[in-house]
Amino acid sequence: MTTDPKGPGARDVLAGLLDDLRAESAVLDGLVAGLEPAGWAADTPAHGWTIAHQIAHLAWTDDWAELSARDPEAFTAESGRVFGELVAAGTDPVEDGAARGAAEEPAKLLDRWRAGRERLAAALAAAPGDARLPWFGPPMKAPSMATARLMETWAHGQDVADALGVVREPTARLRHVAHLGVRTAGFAFSLHGLPAPTDPIRVELTAPDGELWTWGPADAADRVSGPALDFCLLVTQRRHRDDLALTATGGTAAAWLPIAQAFAGAPGRGRKAGGGQ
Repeated sequence: MTTDPKGPGARDVLAGLLDDLRAESAVLDGLVAGLEPAGWAADTPAHGWTIAHQIAHLAWTDDWAELSARDPEAFTAESGRVFGELVAAGTDPVEDGAARGAAEEPAKLLDRWRAGRERLAAALAAAPGDARLPWFGPPMKAPSMATARLMETWAHGQDVADALGVVREPTARLRHVAHLGVRTAGFAFSLHGLPAPTDPIRVELTAPDGELWTWGPADAADRVSGPALDFCLLVTQRRHRDDLALTATGGTAAAWLPIAQAFAGAPGRGRKAGGGQ
């Protein structure tokens, strides 16, 4: 399934994406809903972030995404003002949003995240199909915004699961995360000051049900293959390249995997080999 459709079925695709986003959010919600305050304060693999920081970040990002979908001009003006003030004060806006939310009472934070993600779904469903919504990275259409929110929900959910010692069952929703990881290959190179690859890359991933998911021309010399779960963990930087069963063939593919990044913003800290932070 493409996540940036242009045909007459675009609204159906968007509706499916929003259903998947709700389902992914529900999985994470189920992990945190029954936690005591001490559980919310548990450290996650993300440096300096507790479980509360993870949920606060999702709530913060969902609020910005909802504003972008509902009122693009207001998003541009407000994000410029808020980010400008924080950066001028020497404060990282992302860290600030997570810290502020993590300081809330857990039940209040959980309610805010739940309400915000529903507002976001409604705003994306109502957004004009051909409109490119402003964002902190490149502007994107509503289906791509929904895909990005699903990716982040899954990735931050992985941090929470790791903190709790829980193994989540991989689902077909990973295809959206993998699709975004493939589409952002050129972006990842540019973040590291490298020219975008000119050689196509064939990506072949084994889905949780055994199906083969593919991107790129079948005869491409550069290739990446392996489990879809491992690829998603890589492009969200939740596992180190050396800890994953991914194979890269060709110079471009080999150069891509260590820097792969499906999310907007500066390159992350990633994870150390062996599961370290």
